Amino acid sequence: MKKVPEGFPEGFLWGGAVAACQIEGAWNEDGKGMSTSDIHAYDADLIHKYNKASDPDKREGGGTRADVEALIRDTDSYFPKRYGIDFYHTYKEDLALLKEMGLKAFRTSIAWARIFPNGDDKEPNEKGLQFYDDLIDEIINCGMEPIITMSHYEIPMNLVLKYGGFANREVVGMFEKYARTILQRYKGKVKYWIAFNQVNLLPGVLFGSVGLLEDQAPKEKMEELMYQAVHHQFIATALTCKAAKEIDPNMQIGVMLAGGESYPATCKPEDMEFAFKHNRMNYFFADVNVRGEYPVHMLRYFKRHNIQIIMETGDEALLKEYTCDFVACTGYCMFTLDSSKYELEPFSCMKFTTNPYTQNLVVDAFGATYYTIMQMWERYHKPILIAEAGICMEEKVEDGTVHDGYRIDYYRQNFAQLKECIMDGAEIIAYCCWGPIDIVSSRSSEMSRRYGFIYVDRDNYGNGTQKRLKKDSFYYYQKVIASNGKDLD
Repeated sequence: MKKVPEGFPEGFLWGGAVAACQIEGAWNEDGKGMSTSDIHAYDADLIHKYNKASDPDKREGGGTRADVEALIRDTDSYFPKRYGIDFYHTYKEDLALLKEMGLKAFRTSIAWARIFPNGDDKEPNEKGLQFYDDLIDEIINCGMEPIITMSHYEIPMNLVLKYGGFANREVVGMFEKYARTILQRYKGKVKYWIAFNQVNLLPGVLFGSVGLLEDQAPKEKMEELMYQAVHHQFIATALTCKAAKEIDPNMQIGVMLAGGESYPATCKPEDMEFAFKHNRMNYFFADVNVRGEYPVHMLRYFKRHNIQIIMETGDEALLKEYTCDFVACTGYCMFTLDSSKYELEPFSCMKFTTNPYTQNLVVDAFGATYYTIMQMWERYHKPILIAEAGICMEEKVEDGTVHDGYRIDYYRQNFAQLKECIMDGAEIIAYCCWGPIDIVSSRSSEMSRRYGFIYVDRDNYGNGTQKRLKKDSFYYYQKVIASNGKDLD
C-alpha cells in the first residue's frame, strides 16, 4: 500500500530558472544571429501604456512586417535583451553564487540563433555549441541538474521574415534539426528538456512564441493562423520526443504551460461552467502532446469559429506515438471569470485581485501552487515540473543589500502549498524560482522589475556597476534548500 509522504522527497530539485534572451547578452558575438527577442526596445514612456494595451506583440518587439524591419534598422533605441546581465561572460561567477545558495537545479534555455544563426543553416555554429558545452559543464560542476528549454521566445529572425515563423510547415523540420543537434550534443549531460516555453500564452506572445507578424493574414484569419502555427509546434514537440528516444532513452521531454487557471466569479452554474470550459481550453495546449490527440471540445471550437487546421498524413499517428514525459508549468497567478463579461477564448478574463505585494502578478499561493499543480496532476498523472514561479518588485539597495521580506513571505506561502501537493500524492520533479538572479523582464524589457535572490546593479538602460549583491531572500532560500523544505519559517 502506498504511504502518505511526510514532506519533500530526498533529491528534490530546488531550482532557479532564467531564459537565454533575458540573461546572456552577447547578442551578436561568436556567430549568433538576430532573434525575435533582439528587437524588443525599452521605452519608459510606453511601459505604462503597453502594460494596459491589447497589442502585446508590439510590447514584445513584434508588430507588422514594417514595424519589425524598422526595429531591425533602429540604431537609436536601447534593446536590453541584447545585453541581458552579461551572463555570457559572467556565468561562472553567477553560477558560483547560485551554488553557494545551494541550488540543486538550474533551468535555462539555448538560444536557437546561437546554434543556427539563420534557422535554415546547413551546419550548426560550433562557437555557439561550445558556449553551451562550457555552460552546461559548469552547471553540472556546481552540483546542479541542468533543465534546458529549446525555444524560449527567441526564434531566429530569418525564420520570421523569410518563412513566416511556425505558420510555415518547413520551420518544423528546421526545429527538428536544431533539436536533434542539441540532444545529440548534450546526451548524457541533460536529462530534462522543455521544447517550447509556455506554449499556451497566445495570442499574447505571437511574435516571440510562434513568430507571427500582425499583418501576416487578414485580421479575421489571424486566429486560424495562430492555431496552425501551434499545430506545427505540437508536431515539432512530438518529433523532439521521437529524437530523444532514439538518441538517449533516459532523456525526458516536457510540455510547458503557463498555469493561469481560473476561478468562477460566483457560484452561479453559468460561471462554474464557463470557468470549467475556459480552463479546459488552457489545458488543450498540453493535452495534444501529453494525451496524444486533439480533444473533441477544441475540434468543436474550431468548427464553430470556422478554423481549418491543415494536418499532413501521419500527423495524428505521430502525436499519438510520441507523447511528452512530464508537464512543466508556471506558478504565478490565478484569474476570475464572469460568464456575462468574457468570451471563451484564451486569456479573455480578469486577473484575480488579492495582491498585497507584487507590481505585475497577483499572489495566490493556494491557487497558483496547490490548485494548479493538483489539477495538472489529476488530469495527466505525469510528473510535474514547476518551471517558473516568482515575485517582482522595484527595489533599492539599503545597507549594502535588499531587504525583501515580501519575497520571503511569498515563497514561504508557496512552498507550504507545494508540500501539500506532495503529501496529496503529486509527483513533482523540481521547483524553479524565477529568476534566482535579477534579469531583464520578458514583458517590458525593464531591469527594474526584479525577481532575484541576487541583486544586479544595472538599470533599465544598462548603466551600473554590474555588481551582484545577495538579498535577504538569498539566505532564506539557502536555509530552505539545506533543510530540504523542513524549515520554511
